[in-house]
Amino acid sequence: MKKILALITLLLFAVVTVTGCGSGKAEKAATEKAATEPTKVGFIYIGPVGDAGWTYAHDQGRKYLEEKVPNIKTIYMESVPENADAERALENLVQQGCKIIFATSYGYMDAVQKVAAKYPDVVFLHCSGYKTAKNVGTYFGRIYQARYLSGIAAGKTTKTNTIGYVAAFPIPEVVRGINAFTLGVRSVNPNAKVKVVWTNTWYDPAKEKEAAKSLLEQGADVIAQHQDTPGPMQAAEEAGKFGISYNSDMRKFAPKAVLTGPVWNWGPYYVKTVKAVLAGTWKSEQYWGPMADGVVDLAPYGDMVSEDIKTAIESKKQEILSGKWDVFFGPIKDNTGKERVPAGQDLSDKDKLSMDWFVEGVEGTVPKQ
Repeated sequence: MKKILALITLLLFAVVTVTGCGSGKAEKAATEKAATEPTKVGFIYIGPVGDAGWTYAHDQGRKYLEEKVPNIKTIYMESVPENADAERALENLVQQGCKIIFATSYGYMDAVQKVAAKYPDVVFLHCSGYKTAKNVGTYFGRIYQARYLSGIAAGKTTKTNTIGYVAAFPIPEVVRGINAFTLGVRSVNPNAKVKVVWTNTWYDPAKEKEAAKSLLEQGADVIAQHQDTPGPMQAAEEAGKFGISYNSDMRKFAPKAVLTGPVWNWGPYYVKTVKAVLAGTWKSEQYWGPMADGVVDLAPYGDMVSEDIKTAIESKKQEILSGKWDVFFGPIKDNTGKERVPAGQDLSDKDKLSMDWFVEGVEGTVPKQ
């Protein structure tokens, strides 16, 4: 009887031991799998990745991120409207396991705030907005610096002294760009004026091209844009005129028209931010990077751009890069003659981010949103 009891005890011990070892192995395997699984990073885009503009530039940044940071997987959703669909898209990315999400359009701001509040362990980055939270940061670049430089090219190129500007929505970001561009134009050509047409679109190739045509009919011989498609540049080329593109190098779409244009380089920012999150050092901030950071720049010059224009632009660019001078240093008047920035002063970032007035040289007023 004693031998039987001893045998039963030995068998029970063996079962417990094997079970314990199996459980330990399972836990170890699960831990190792979690350690090797890639971190998922999500993106939502306002337009298609093939728009050749804003979304294309962000998607190039996403690809750069995948190339430079090991063991991550990116997921993107394109053509997401700035309404309740944005909330659903963000939720979708969270459910797919994304731990870092970049929302790349101004109109996603409130959707980001709502969804981020439900998922405190997910880091959200919102492009061009101003609302933050513990797990929400904002990011943008001082594209107005590159716009000023592109204005120099336009101001030196125009023969009619009428420059057209195809603008998206009357929000501070767009108004600031128009003003910076106009200041650049008039720094080399005080007689030039800038006419603005609003499309109330980010991505509508046909509408944006027609807006450019209307400006050409009003005597504009250079067309600038704050739009996500090359439509305005194509309209300029078809009319035998010139253009200042935006977002990416658009010369291939209108090689005879495009002088240059402000461009985005999101890749380094995405790499820096994702690495910080993975390292546990990321903290919510409102990033607004200058040209010196490399997040904004000018596209390569078209063949028609003279050495005189290049020299003028590069000289001013060095002043911007040094930090000794910036676009909204006074004196600056608005287009009613009111002084907005006194001589020797710089417009505050707060005022830049809420800009709702036009500088001298821009025709018309800013529509109410």
